[in-house]
Amino acid sequence: QVQLTESGGGSAQAGGSATLSCAMSGYSGKMYCMGWFRQSPGKKREGVATIFTNGDDTYYAAAVKGRFAISRGIAEDTMNLQMNGLEPEDSAMYYCAVSDWRWACENPDKYEAKYDYWGQGREVTVSS
Repeated sequence: QVQLTESGGGSAQAGGSATLSCAMSGYSGKMYCMGWFRQSPGKKREGVATIFTNGDDTYYAAAVKGRFAISRGIAEDTMNLQMNGLEPEDSAMYYCAVSDWRWACENPDKYEAKYDYWGQGREVTVSS
């Protein structure tokens, strides 16, 4: 059974930083796409950033490009999202998700249904 365990997030001031981490267990495949989605009250869930198994292929939503950085963790099957230059608009519940479909990494919003595994979510609150 695949399990995604998220950590990090919390509260930050505008302009500050925060980190989210996700650790996966129980996955039997060799390749996968791991990503972060976020959802704030009244808004549709949106893809934030993704990274493929090779660690080189990444995607960023336009709203976070240049401020957020996704990377593979040191431990196997882990991922980090470094969030810098936080804005109040970044406040949301952030979810780690995994897809075994390569192309889900390239357009997470379009292929959200291809993400089969989801974490419980971590809250990020940015105050101005």
